[in-house]
Amino acid sequence: MTESSATYNEQLIGVSRADALPKSWEPQDLEQGIYEEWVDKGYFTADPSSDKPAYSIVLPPPNVTGQLHMGHALDHTLMDSLVRRKRMQGYEVLWLPGMDHAGIATQTKVEAMLKETEGKDRYDYGREEFISRVWEWKEKYGGTITSQMRAIGDSVDWSRERFTLDEGLNRAVVTIFKQLFDAGMIYQDYRLVNWSPVLETAVSDIEVVYKDVEGEFVSIRYGSLNDDEPHLVVATTRVETMLGDVAIAVHPDDERYQHLVGQEFDHPFRDDLKLKVIADDYVDRELGTGAVKITPAHDPNDYEMGLRHDLDMPIIMDKTGHIADTGTEFDGLTREEARVKVREALAEQGRIVKEVRPYVHSVGHSERTGEPIEPRLSLQWFVKVSELARMSGEAVREGDTVIHPDSLEKRYFDWVDNMHDWTISRQLWWGHRIPIWYGPEDENGERDIICLGPDEEAPKGYEQDPDVLDTWFSSALWPFSTMGWPDTTPELEKFYPTTVLVTAYDILFFWVARMMMFGTFAGTQTADVLGQGQDDRPEVPFKNIFLHGLVRDEKGRKMSKSLGNGIDPMDWVRDYGADALRFALARGANPGIDLPIGDDNAAAARNFATKLYNATKFALMNGAAVGPLPAREELTDADRWILDRLETVRGHVDKLLDDYQFSKANEELYHFAWDELCDWYLEIAKTQIPRDGVSEKGRNTQIVLGRVLDVVLRLLYPTMPFVTEVLWKALTEKDSLCLAPWPTAEDTNGGAEVDEVAQRRITDAIALITELRRFRSDQGVKPSQKVPARLDFAKADLAGQEDMIRSIARVEVPGEDFGASASIEVRLAETTLDAALDTSGTVDVAAERKRLEKELAAAEKELDNTGKKLGNESFLSKAPAEVVEKIRERQKVAQEEVERVTARLAALPEAK
Repeated sequence: MTESSATYNEQLIGVSRADALPKSWEPQDLEQGIYEEWVDKGYFTADPSSDKPAYSIVLPPPNVTGQLHMGHALDHTLMDSLVRRKRMQGYEVLWLPGMDHAGIATQTKVEAMLKETEGKDRYDYGREEFISRVWEWKEKYGGTITSQMRAIGDSVDWSRERFTLDEGLNRAVVTIFKQLFDAGMIYQDYRLVNWSPVLETAVSDIEVVYKDVEGEFVSIRYGSLNDDEPHLVVATTRVETMLGDVAIAVHPDDERYQHLVGQEFDHPFRDDLKLKVIADDYVDRELGTGAVKITPAHDPNDYEMGLRHDLDMPIIMDKTGHIADTGTEFDGLTREEARVKVREALAEQGRIVKEVRPYVHSVGHSERTGEPIEPRLSLQWFVKVSELARMSGEAVREGDTVIHPDSLEKRYFDWVDNMHDWTISRQLWWGHRIPIWYGPEDENGERDIICLGPDEEAPKGYEQDPDVLDTWFSSALWPFSTMGWPDTTPELEKFYPTTVLVTAYDILFFWVARMMMFGTFAGTQTADVLGQGQDDRPEVPFKNIFLHGLVRDEKGRKMSKSLGNGIDPMDWVRDYGADALRFALARGANPGIDLPIGDDNAAAARNFATKLYNATKFALMNGAAVGPLPAREELTDADRWILDRLETVRGHVDKLLDDYQFSKANEELYHFAWDELCDWYLEIAKTQIPRDGVSEKGRNTQIVLGRVLDVVLRLLYPTMPFVTEVLWKALTEKDSLCLAPWPTAEDTNGGAEVDEVAQRRITDAIALITELRRFRSDQGVKPSQKVPARLDFAKADLAGQEDMIRSIARVEVPGEDFGASASIEVRLAETTLDAALDTSGTVDVAAERKRLEKELAAAEKELDNTGKKLGNESFLSKAPAEVVEKIRERQKVAQEEVERVTARLAALPEAK
């Protein structure tokens, strides 16, 4: 070797780069240091003054009380994949993080802490002192999820982190509340709401979970106890609510009761109430007795009927869920106590007409405190949603915002087209206080009501409404309030509307639709700030909505504490690494489809990271280098094959990611990297790179190998940023993948046409090697042993591949004394190739026969056992279908194994 070639080889092989890599990939030792370096260098900080095209995402704000769960991990992985890729593609990217104050969750947590540590409730402190204690808790304990986001690699712009209760966002909340109020779209009224007696507040639908509970069906007789006089029988699972009954409803066409419509019955316990018999189409005359008791203040269906028939709506429970203001002996009892006492009192009157029978039914419970929710008539603030919902639906119908996948558009329209007015007030202390002020009472006991904007002060003597706004109200402003609205800011001008919202489909109704409502409304109110969309339409908060599925366990079940099947993503980060967590999730993320996942997925992703690491380190030790690609004609068929395959995969991945097809994109990258690059091209490259000295072919292969690894690592970086960062820096000796460009056709095969001949030759070579390896294995030949083989290359166009094939398949050119002991036919793309091998000197025939006979005995035993079970009619009649099917499958496998081993034994030569 000459001095010049030695110097070239030393530079090309880059031994120092390979040695600089640790012996193995141990993500726990490296990932956090890598992340903090990225943050410190400002790689994730957006520049509103940049002339690059803008790309922006606002992070759905996790609760300040929350911890990262698998749903978050999936959400964040997909967003991070998008923004990392877009930075590489030359966009100015803003991924804006923040947290939600989580009104109910936070107040509940702090109240419980204070009760445990100091034995006090919030009323012992007073409003201002209690809120200050919540802020203290938030600063000390809130935001656990922030450190977890760092652990999984979220490339958010931490310099712009927001909180829904910070000063700027509070200004935005007050501003839009006043705009809506002044437009007549916010009003106060008595309406039926979900009421939590423990929290003493209204709660939203999303904070209600439904559980099957064991109850009782009670049949009550109203009217006369004399069968010959007017009466009706109704059934209920909540007998205590009859204290608020004001009517009995029947179907207008039910001939049994038509003569009773319009009559009134005395209430069994209350002199102030009469029960009027009314006719309504809602009643199912085939269900039960065909008569329904009506309690408008404590049942949503009864409430709607009460509105239709102008019924009184007496409230029979206070805010703690105790019976109140009925003037009966039951006042002061809890709901549960009253249920028993009322039934007993009715029985004493002779009004229980049937035996009480058990009944399992679904009941809404408070997600935070666990008690049954009480439907309760309450004075609350509401948003009138009809016009807002219309604009939100129109924005999607007109294409201003596109939903991915489009199959979920129907769910969106079903919601916005049938939306009810939104209850926005909460009887809490932690949150955005409603900016309504009440003046002193006048001589008629009435008070002036005013709504104040953020820069206005209340007149002397005015008192502010004690309620706070639903957390979803401030969250609905998130896409633009976080960028400084209602002021005009560089961020709004550059990054609004945001490019895409990424979230799970189950939040479509509760959050996505509300952001659309407030975004389009704000655009009509402050066009000078938010601008107008296309054709002077209101600006939308995001141009695209990508809805992914929910993470479930391996069996497809929802993860829950009760099932004990939840997975803590931080456990996976600790055990497998952040890249493994991310890749396992992204590999299964199909648009709008739930993702079943388990530890096996994480282990497979970790193995993939290790495979990449070992392959890159091996390639560096064998001279992989990044440089200009040689001319196509100077490359071998294998070099052209891998570059063309790389370009095909790159093109597919680009299209798939543009369509939010994360699963398909990462699956294709996985199989290319593992199956084609690592399993085949690396093996082929070893035969083309000489061990000693330098050859032109060897140099070219080293460069191609480096280029393929360079592109693969860049393609995988958005999903697996840590391991690819380490490997790419070692390979290229450049600063960071965060600064690298996204691969193009110029990086792969230079935009050349696919070399069909090279593709066919290498595909045929792989097929031949695979069959030779399989045959050797079947013959019991050790992997390291070489076997003489005569290959009829003349029948196949494998020009230039013979040495490579023999080297990888471990088959040598036969000598003059060659005596084939076996022959096989290998089907190739356009022909069949004959291969004759002599394995007589490489196999211990006696030992191999003994081993195979043992395998045959086991297979025959399995075949016999499954045959007996499938021949047993008693077993077949009782066993579940899936069990029988599994046994049939075992029988099939056993039969195939018997045939395979029998054929192998027959092919063995006689022992000498």
